[in-house]
Amino acid sequence: MRGLNKVLIIGNLGRDPEMRYTPSGKPVTSFSVTVSRGWTTSNGERREATEWFNVVAWGNLAEVCNQYLRKGSRVYVEGRLQTRSWDDPEGQRHSRTELVANEMVILDNRPGSEPEDMDFDEELGF
Repeated sequence: MRGLNKVLIIGNLGRDPEMRYTPSGKPVTSFSVTVSRGWTTSNGERREATEWFNVVAWGNLAEVCNQYLRKGSRVYVEGRLQTRSWDDPEGQRHSRTELVANEMVILDNRPGSEPEDMDFDEELGF
């Protein structure tokens, strides 16, 4: 039986995207997205918590993210979680869980454009 690894988030970019290229020339863009949630405790006190997601986009989606996203942009991101591990030069083991994006929609209202104008699906290429 196959499993399911699908993540959907709506939040704001915590920093400007950073694009680089693999040795084979494939573009990859990374950025962080903050997602806040609020609730009321049983004694009526209002609380809020924020989660940070490390997002990675590849190929055409990486180029679109780098071109159109900026710190503070409100976005919808869909993809899968992936954890990678590595050893630093001192031999210390590190791991990082990332959301590997396959779809991104800019939710900001920009003058002259509708949010759906910026919809991008990696599988369809638009």
